[in-house]
Amino acid sequence: MTTTTTPPKDAPAPPPAPRSAGALLVELARANMRQYGMLVALAFLVVLFQIWTDGTLLLPSNVSNLIQQNGYILILAIGMMIVIVAGHIDLSVGSLVAFVGAMSAVMMVKHDLPWVLALVLSLLIGAVAGAWQGFFIAYVGIPSFIVTLAGMLLFRGLTQIVLEGQSLSPFPDGFQNIAKGFIPEMGPYTQYHNPTLVIGAATVAFLLFREWRHRRRQLAHGLDVTPAGLWAAKCVAMTAAVVAFTLTLASFHGVPVVLLIMCGLLIGLGYVMRNAVIGRHVYALGGNKAAAKLSGVKDRRVTFLIFVNMGVLAALAGCVYAARLNAGTPQAGLNFELEAIAASFIGGASMSGGVGTVMGAVIGGLVLGVLNNGMSLVNIGTDYQQVIKGLVLLAAVGFDVWNKRKAGR
Repeated sequence: MTTTTTPPKDAPAPPPAPRSAGALLVELARANMRQYGMLVALAFLVVLFQIWTDGTLLLPSNVSNLIQQNGYILILAIGMMIVIVAGHIDLSVGSLVAFVGAMSAVMMVKHDLPWVLALVLSLLIGAVAGAWQGFFIAYVGIPSFIVTLAGMLLFRGLTQIVLEGQSLSPFPDGFQNIAKGFIPEMGPYTQYHNPTLVIGAATVAFLLFREWRHRRRQLAHGLDVTPAGLWAAKCVAMTAAVVAFTLTLASFHGVPVVLLIMCGLLIGLGYVMRNAVIGRHVYALGGNKAAAKLSGVKDRRVTFLIFVNMGVLAALAGCVYAARLNAGTPQAGLNFELEAIAASFIGGASMSGGVGTVMGAVIGGLVLGVLNNGMSLVNIGTDYQQVIKGLVLLAAVGFDVWNKRKAGR
């Protein structure tokens, strides 16, 4: 006699064993190495040069100078990051910086235009230059390397023609304040700059609210979240960093105007790249252009707009640089394109496109800025500075290659 046995019903899978906080921290570090690696490197450089310079690096006057000294490079790096994410390159930005600075000088010094009007017209010139290059890249199909290389030569020559080989100065005070000014003081007298304290408090509140909202959404969707203790430590560390930075600026002249400009670009373009449709299209084009086109992405329009945006940001950087020099000069913008490209790759951009963030570009630019400033403070020669920056760039790109090979295993 045969007996039939009924197969047992599938037992429910046992719940996963809870992971320790240390294991989860290691896993998070591995998953976010590209995003946070350069932030850790920046913090290391700051601590290193703060010790090496006997505290000079983080003096309030030097921190303000560091921001104003690197503002135009950070503006260029933001635009360059978007270009690289889309799988392109722009070699013309340094020459465009010089050309726009020359045009703004001609408008204000020779033709006595109000500085606000000259600034607006300068941004329009940058948009037209970006559109001109974007047209050949997007609609004619010439590689961006060739088009922007031609643009680099063209705009450098136009700068010489416009300025006739000489510098033009001076500029109105309002225009100079774009690069060298600070937000005005308000309220009763205190030991600190009151508006800066208000901005710092608002920044802390915004960051903590964003972290809380993000954690709440993860919990609502049943996703894994960072343990409460680690999350609280992260919030405390962010708050401490913002408070320390705020007090440093508030103990000098307050927030530099150029810092407000950079924060506006960081928030605006960061939101576009994270949340807007065109931002997702940029990442799609850089990741896989053929698949993006099959998905309905209008690659030509997106590419065109990327270079228009780069032209406007190059024009803004040109105005900031000219305002800092208080002159339009034929030699402006030399090697700025290399600095912007280096900042983008150090900040996490991938050679193959599709990877990178606006915040990463800013962090990469700050890494270069702290290196330049710190090495100058300890009297390292410019020749050795170039060697060190080259090695840093090589290490950043090498890390990108290693990271992609590891992910492909």
